[in-house]
Amino acid sequence: MTFVTCDLCDDNADSVCVVTGLNWLSYGGRDAFGGEIVTVKCFEDNSRVKEHLGTDGKGKVLVVDGGGSLRNALIGDMIAENAVKNGWEGVIIYGACRDVDALAKLDIGVITLGCVPIKSVRRDEGQLNIEITFGGVVFRPGEFVYADNNGIITAPKALV
Repeated sequence: MTFVTCDLCDDNADSVCVVTGLNWLSYGGRDAFGGEIVTVKCFEDNSRVKEHLGTDGKGKVLVVDGGGSLRNALIGDMIAENAVKNGWEGVIIYGACRDVDALAKLDIGVITLGCVPIKSVRRDEGQLNIEITFGGVVFRPGEFVYADNNGIITAPKALV
């Protein structure tokens, strides 16, 4: 999948939403990725992230509302490796990751607010496939998200 979010915005100005107000960092091996939105809402517990990335993710991006916490990582190398094996295009986390050197070598997009070496706690909590909001955008399961070094955008239908 080849695209530039700037061009997608120019060509679809009336239908895209742009995530704003947050300083995203890209840690994965893919600079650009996109696909159908699948969501998880959790706080410092990556049980649902691990569970979801263990399923078929072909053509999909997991968008996680981690409450913006940078105290615990919601994804690391082992969960990301599993996501690659299951065909996920990428992961966007309103929260933190870890194992950043290993993530950079994987064929998956990983964008988070930052990194921290502390693993997540697992309490088997979190919600799947609900509307989540951060960066001024509502992420709806079944819609589409595109991310590259220019930013993150959503659209109600596939643009690429």
